[in-house]
Parts: sequence; structure tokens; C-alpha cells
Amino acid sequence: MREWESVIGLEVHLQLKTGTKVWCGCSADYDNAEANTHTCPICLGHPGALPKLNKKVVEYAVKAGLALNCKINNESSFDRKNYFYPDTPKNYQITQFDNSYAGKGHLEFKLNSGRMVKVGITKLQIEEDAAKSIHAEHESLINFNRASIPLIEIISEPDMRSSEEAYEYLNTLKSVIKYTGISDVSMELGSLRCDANISVMEKGSKVYGTRVEVKNLNSFKAVARAIDYEISRQIETIENGGKIDQETRLWDEETQTTRVMRSKEEAMDYRYFPEPDLLKLVITDEEIEAIRQTMPESKIEKLTRFVSEYSLPEYDANILCEDIELADYFEKVAKTSGNGKLSANWIMTDVMRVLKDKNITIEEFSISAEHLGEIISLIEKGTISTKIAKELFEIKLSDDRTPEEIVKEKGMVQVADTGAIEAMVDEVIANNPKMVEDYRNSDEGRKPRVIKGLIGQVMKLSKGKANPTLVTEIMTNKLS
Repeated sequence: MREWESVIGLEVHLQLKTGTKVWCGCSADYDNAEANTHTCPICLGHPGALPKLNKKVVEYAVKAGLALNCKINNESSFDRKNYFYPDTPKNYQITQFDNSYAGKGHLEFKLNSGRMVKVGITKLQIEEDAAKSIHAEHESLINFNRASIPLIEIISEPDMRSSEEAYEYLNTLKSVIKYTGISDVSMELGSLRCDANISVMEKGSKVYGTRVEVKNLNSFKAVARAIDYEISRQIETIENGGKIDQETRLWDEETQTTRVMRSKEEAMDYRYFPEPDLLKLVITDEEIEAIRQTMPESKIEKLTRFVSEYSLPEYDANILCEDIELADYFEKVAKTSGNGKLSANWIMTDVMRVLKDKNITIEEFSISAEHLGEIISLIEKGTISTKIAKELFEIKLSDDRTPEEIVKEKGMVQVADTGAIEAMVDEVIANNPKMVEDYRNSDEGRKPRVIKGLIGQVMKLSKGKANPTLVTEIMTNKLS
């Protein structure tokens, strides 16, 4: 019985979040503008129009390289990749083929099994995006606002051996890049796009099989499903005596299969040659170090700080730091409330429950970090009980007023009057003689369970407003 092993490499294109395009001063905001308004002779490829490299693109590209543990090359150059397609106005793309600006990097991540995986990164290259094609029922339209939007292409080594590894690689890559602030890294917005290169070989072999590239992958889950399908297809083809052709295939989301798009091009098909209109890109060690100094806090650094500064368990810090917006939200809540652990608990339970139920992100969440911090602060001060705080949280989901205004208007302030609580405790004791007797006859191990039931009766009588610490203290004293 022949055993097979898959070999997977990923090519990821990231749009950089610069204000202007890579070769000209046109706005890089292509989605929020009328079609074909953010254009000029340079990005439209008019004869005689000369490109000029955007310095911010270089800065952002270097940040990506540093975040991915790459060596930044002091010298690199640009090339022309020649091909005709309606969304490529110049009939070539300016990219980096022979000599890219960064490479020899790596990403490490942990699988669900706990196994650590290290994937090498071959190279990073600066290039330009094509225009956006819109295919309608009876016509195709092109929006040149996207032409020459700055991209970096991240090419991995063929180090992945399963769809799970590819999925986690993409999640880790997205998180690492998002922390740098250089890209939205959103497949939905089109600022992150991925192609997968897949082949199979007999287990133990050192010779890779014929590589197939899969495109049209619009989510990380689609990448994983396409890889699994392609591995099965290739193994079945070979075992039935067939041959794998080097080709580009498209993923069909409806049928969950891949289909042939075109035979795979080789480098010679693109007739690469050095870009004559651009000088070599020179980045000095001093410039690299200056950019390094501007790098924001990484995920690992933030996680470590959350554990030490807010006394969080590593598990909690990991969840909160998974997304930079969630981490920022937590930090604002913690600073307002003054209690990091309680803030983490509320976010990981109540907030994340709402995010999941409504299928929204933390940026779309209706309760501001400051207001959630105030709710927690009201608990800390003893103004409201945790039970009342839960009610207040639900009200705040659709009420923009401050927590204090709602508490005051709805009379939610916690009862801390000893006399009033004592009267309620007496009433509960009088109405539950069997529970009282049971408590007094119980051993020390059972007493806490019985008294909890009596305390619950007091909380119910007070409609959740009685201070639970005072209730417990008074009830314990009365029963003793």
C-alpha cells in the first residue's frame, strides 16, 4: 500500500494601507470613491509616464519583513512581468523577481495538538495591484482606481504538510501583520489574497510531485478545503495510472471542487526583464534600524505585558491578544475599571457571547470600552451587585446613556443598609424553618450549600439589589 505526503506552499498578497499608490500620488482609497476617479497617466500606463516609488510603501514593506523575521536586503531591484489582461493597463506588472527587498524569514505557530510548526518564508516582494474587474451578466467593467495600489507578496517555503498547517499559518500571518498596522489583512475587503501550491509525493521521498496552483480562494476555510480536495484528487489520479499536469486551477465554492483554469506558466512565459524606469532600491542599515524603532508592540510583547501588568493568566491573555482590536478594547476597559482580571472575565464571557450571537466584530460592538469599564467600576465600588450589572449590560446593548444615568433612572443601586438587609434576612429565616434546621444539623461540608440557598432567597427578595457580602455576613451571624 503506497503512502502519500502532501507538500504545500502559500503565496499571499497584502495590500498596504498607504494614503497614495505605489508609483504616483493618486489616492489609494479605491472602494469608497466613484469608479475611475483616482487615476492619472502613471497608474493608467500612458506612454511616457514615469513611475516614482512611494517612500511610505518601502517603510511599510520593511515593517512586514521585520515582523516576519526576514533579512532586509540593502539593495533590491524591480522587474517587468509581461502579460496581457484587460485589468493591467500597461500590459505588464512592476514587481520584484530576481532580487526582492526581503527574504529568509519564518513564522512559528502551534497546532491544536500542541505541536509547534515552523514555516520558512522564501521572499517578500513589492509590487503593484491590477485594476478591479467587475463581471456583470452582459458586460465586464473595470475600475482603475485599484491599479497600482501597493502590494507585498509573501512567498512561503513548501514546508506545510496539511490543510490544518496552512490554515494556522494564514491565521498567524494575518495576526502578525495586523499588529504592525500596515494592512487591513481582510479577505472580505480584498486586502489579503492567497493562492495555494499543492503537490503530493510518496512518504519518505525527497522529490516533490508536480505542483498545482489553486486560485479564487476567498476565505481561510476555503483554502483548507481546496487543499484537502486537491490532495485527494492528485492521489486518486496517480493511483489510477494518471499524470498530474502543472496547471492553475480555480476553487469552486458551490461544488467544493477545483477546475482547470490554464496550464501553469513558467517564468519565461512572462518575459521578465529589469524595469528600466526605476533605479535600484537601496535601504541602508541605518534606515532599517530607524524603521525598527517605529514598530508597534507585537502580539507576543502585548501578551507578555498583559500577564505581568494586569495579572492575567496566560490563557486569558492569549484569547484577548488574538485580535489587536479586542486587545485594545480590553486595555481601555481595564484602565477605566481599575480591575484587569474582572475586565478580562466580562469580555471573555458576556462581550464575546454577544459578538458570536450577532456575528459582529468588537469594532461593531455597541457598548464602548469606557462604558463597560464604568459598569465594572460600579461593581467594585459596591454601587451595584454583579446580578444587577448583568441586567445593566443587557440594557446598555441598546441604550447609549452612561451606566450611572441608567442605574439612577431605574433605581438599580445596591442596598447596603444593614438594617434593611437584616430585616430581609429575618424574613427569610422565618419563612424557611426547614432550611434553617437543616443548616444547623449539617456537617461543615454541607453547611455552605444550605446557606447559599438561604442567601439566594434574600437576593430574590431584594430583587438582586442587596449587597451579597453583607447578606452573607448577616445570615451567617444570625444562624450561628
